[in-house]
Amino acid sequence: MRFEHRAVPIVLVAVVIDVIGFGIIMPVLPALITRLGHLDLPAATRVAGWLLAVFAIAQFFAGPVVGNLGDRFGRRPVLICAMFAFAIDYGITAAAPTLAWLFLGRAIAGLTGAIYGPAGAVIADVSPPEKRAASFGLLGAAFGIGFILGPALGGLVATFGPRAPFITASALAAINALAMLFFLPETLEPENRRPFALRDAHVIGAFKPLFHAGRAAPLLVAWFLWQLGGVVYPATWSFWASIRFGWDAGAIGWSLAWVGFLQFLVQVFLTDRVVTRFGERGAAILGLGCGAACLIAYAFVTQGWQVYAFFLIGCLGAFAWPALNGILSRMVDATRQGALQGGIGSMNSVAAILGPLLAAQSLAWGARIGFDGLAFILAGVLIATAMLIITTMVPATTVDAV
Repeated sequence: MRFEHRAVPIVLVAVVIDVIGFGIIMPVLPALITRLGHLDLPAATRVAGWLLAVFAIAQFFAGPVVGNLGDRFGRRPVLICAMFAFAIDYGITAAAPTLAWLFLGRAIAGLTGAIYGPAGAVIADVSPPEKRAASFGLLGAAFGIGFILGPALGGLVATFGPRAPFITASALAAINALAMLFFLPETLEPENRRPFALRDAHVIGAFKPLFHAGRAAPLLVAWFLWQLGGVVYPATWSFWASIRFGWDAGAIGWSLAWVGFLQFLVQVFLTDRVVTRFGERGAAILGLGCGAACLIAYAFVTQGWQVYAFFLIGCLGAFAWPALNGILSRMVDATRQGALQGGIGSMNSVAAILGPLLAAQSLAWGARIGFDGLAFILAGVLIATAMLIITTMVPATTVDAV
């Protein structure tokens, strides 16, 4: 595979390791929480939910700051510092003597873990406008690889104890930080840097140039609705699969691996072709439509094999992320790509805070009234609404350079 710049594969590896670090701890997190907090599993589940909230809240405030720091000092130092912080975070978590230390580790990860912002800014720096959507697709593919490898590796090293995955994740992050220190070039040219200002280092300030452009507002609304609906997968999948099909942890893990595998294939082999054929707007509409249709179908499936079959359609939802990101990145100049990506990260964090609460409550209420697919109906409607916004309020000329 030919990359636009030698920085791209290094950044992609960083994203893979970041996702592996998250996935690798999933198999042992319940055991660790129950042990440290002397809790039963239901109580541990509630604690895990708060851990996710702490991470998302910290990332919400940190995303624009990290993005603006990247616009001031360059992508390289921000990425290196973030990856070293990940190593420290997982080291703290591995040695955590109490639940409070686990929360500290998640807060550190949230504050410094807005890696997708500077990673996306690197892609925007080195990719010509017409190639950005396909290049952003590689970030999605990297996420898919990490999503496949993380839980599998976590299950393997967990045989050495519940803290072993954290130690492994810390070592991987440290190795990657050292690799970036020696091999990652800077991609932001000095003439494209701008002073750091606290007034810009928040979610509104990060999107200030887009709001001034006017045309970006529908895109931002569509992005948020799409993210809010998509959270249904990590928030409720394991619970829904257990209720609907009686799946155990192994069956749930295989289904998640299938999701990651198909998304990887779509991003690597189809995204560039689809964007070239239909354009960024068309690819976004196609991706959102397929994603919404799959979610609504899940609400009514009765057999486990149908989950695998319908995701052959749902995996095409992976077009949405690179397509929408590509459109947005073309609506700001070269000096504000980091701010843009940081602001997007903060919007994602808001969805990561609100989405799990919305999805979990709708699943629980739906199960009580005898329809455990309600969460997927709600998520499908949110994503379908995002598709309608793009279709009716974002004309094709939006993708032209501002």
